[in-house]
Amino acid sequence: MDKIALITGGSRGLGASLAVALAPSHHIVAVARTTGALEEVDDRIRAAGGEATLAPMDITNADAMAQLCRAIYDRWGGIDIWAHTAIEAMQLTPTPQLALQEEDFDKSLKVNVEATARLIAYVAPLLGEAGRAVFFRDTHAGEKFFGGYGATKAAQMALAESWQKEAAKIGPVVKILEPKPLATAMRARFFPAEDRSGLTPPDAEAARFLPELLG
Repeated sequence: MDKIALITGGSRGLGASLAVALAPSHHIVAVARTTGALEEVDDRIRAAGGEATLAPMDITNADAMAQLCRAIYDRWGGIDIWAHTAIEAMQLTPTPQLALQEEDFDKSLKVNVEATARLIAYVAPLLGEAGRAVFFRDTHAGEKFFGGYGATKAAQMALAESWQKEAAKIGPVVKILEPKPLATAMRARFFPAEDRSGLTPPDAEAARFLPELLG
């Protein structure tokens, strides 16, 4: 069976860079909402000598995710790596005003927490005992104005950490990695006036993480 890497959030930033980094050794299944951005990643994957299956889907769509996982099972029987980089980064806002941003906060809950929990359930059987699931921590929880994003990201990490402990003896391997501050569009939304010259390019961080993903 081909080695398969599933990248949720694989169209931009670290997810796209991980897809390209893994392409020489894995067939990439890249999931993201934006078809155009996925096609750009596909071009990069092909330039790296790899192949990809593009899945332009919203990870909050339970039926679509179930169908995708079933299709992966039917075609390949399972996967070797799942890197979950999909995230909803709601705008920074004072905590007392979160209730006024109900739609944005609800979307963050759906993407960062509910979809992650559902994907763990769907993807765990595909990984089996020997596969690797990789999540990515950040340090914004508890910072001022990060109440909405920080709370939902922290909840996502709590899911990953619990699964990591539960799977320690039986598999799959669950890794939680902490990227350096990255030169991404998401960070630019949080810190629009930041000097980006000292930020780490996503491709460089993907190269640093590659040994952790490959084991």
